Amino acid sequence: MQMLDEDVSVRPAAPPSSSGLAVPLREFNLLRWFSLISLLIIASVAGGLGYVSTRFVVRDSVERDAMLTAQFIQSLALAEVRHSQLPPGTTMGELLNPRLDQQHLQISPGLVEATRVEFLDHVEHLPDTLLAIVYARDRSIVWSTNPELIGKRIENDGGLNRAFNSRRAVSASYHKVVKGREEQKFLREPKYLFIENYIPLFDSQGEQAMAMVEIYKEPQDLVRRIQRGYVLIWASTLVGGALIYFGLFWIVRRAAFMLRQQQDRLVASETYVALGEMSSAVAHSLRNPLANIRSSAELAEEIASPLAQKNINDIISQVDRMSRWVRELLVSLRPASDNAEAVDLVAAIEDTHQAFSQQIERNGVRFSFEGPQVLWVASQPLQLTQILNSLFANALEAMPKGGVLHAHVSVQEGQRAQLLLSDTGKGMSQQQERMVFKPFFTTKQGGLGVGLALVKRIMERFGGSVSLSSREEEGTRVSLTFNIAAGGDHGAQHPGS
Repeated sequence: MQMLDEDVSVRPAAPPSSSGLAVPLREFNLLRWFSLISLLIIASVAGGLGYVSTRFVVRDSVERDAMLTAQFIQSLALAEVRHSQLPPGTTMGELLNPRLDQQHLQISPGLVEATRVEFLDHVEHLPDTLLAIVYARDRSIVWSTNPELIGKRIENDGGLNRAFNSRRAVSASYHKVVKGREEQKFLREPKYLFIENYIPLFDSQGEQAMAMVEIYKEPQDLVRRIQRGYVLIWASTLVGGALIYFGLFWIVRRAAFMLRQQQDRLVASETYVALGEMSSAVAHSLRNPLANIRSSAELAEEIASPLAQKNINDIISQVDRMSRWVRELLVSLRPASDNAEAVDLVAAIEDTHQAFSQQIERNGVRFSFEGPQVLWVASQPLQLTQILNSLFANALEAMPKGGVLHAHVSVQEGQRAQLLLSDTGKGMSQQQERMVFKPFFTTKQGGLGVGLALVKRIMERFGGSVSLSSREEEGTRVSLTFNIAAGGDHGAQHPGS
């Protein structure tokens, strides 16, 4: 079945260039640009939130661990002083420098050393400790779990100076050893994260830091919690970002689809307005010539021989048929109401078959029908006739040397009816099949390309649909789906012919 086509892609109007030629404008692809830009924005925001969240988790966890460590060391120092029953006002900060053991007038050097050793033994055996150091006020190391460091003086250590000057605990976290810092000589290498704590110990008035305890820890449990937090934060960020992206993508995709449909409807409406104006002009131009042809044929019929009268009758019937088609074309292009009527599909097919019977006979085409005797569908009589006329005309033009034209009507589920009209004509290519419902596309020389565009428009007007499949040299099949009219009689089965 040789067919015409639909679905024009809409392009914005192209402004003329300075040379007088139209410069085509590229179509803006809303969905593509949204998918790219929104993906970049959401990925950036999600990545930023994930990074800030993980940094917050690490910083907050490290600060809390450092605070607990500082409180524990200061409480331990106070407890050891009380346990040794030292004179009131004595603090552990005053006892940690062994060079000052002889200066304590009320305490024997042995008791000072014993108290200090007991305190440092607790410090040395703190869990998860990588290195422990005690600094005197002059920044020299007076004790360390790494004996190689004892006696060294540490200069230009910002954290140590800040802790002495601010008289507050100072902490920091690292993922690897800083090679430029000679005090970071651990007995074992940290695996993931370690924390550096500077914990000041004060004099009896609590105003001056007499010694500084530096603890390097690798808190295994904290590291595991941080790693679990990393996984949870990044997984939540990824899932949340993906849900936002795909949710917005679905909304914009739906909106783009609806905009494209509305754009297609707008173009189709403009097309049909142009067709109506053109058809009106053609109809007015053809009306008088057709009337003159019919009048002349009627006059000739009165004086013609019996053999010539048959040909004159053919002329009159074809003129009437052409006039009827022009009127129906005008009716179909006019703005019409969408109020469907109950129309007998089987009777309409039979009427169309009778209208084309002479052309069917001339082309040597065999017509067959299979379906019920009566089937009422939702349409309008003139519109349904226009549909069937277009389909029969295309099918017969595709079979000029004979073939088979078969119509099959059936009742589908959900109060739907289907008409399958197939021919054994020359068919069409895949590209032609894709273009077949676009206005003004035609495969026929001298054709207008409006037949199937009107078929599609009329079917959709009454809630139906049309589809087409074709193969070259094998034929074409058109499927029309109608709504069954309310209260319509499905009728008895019609025998094939």
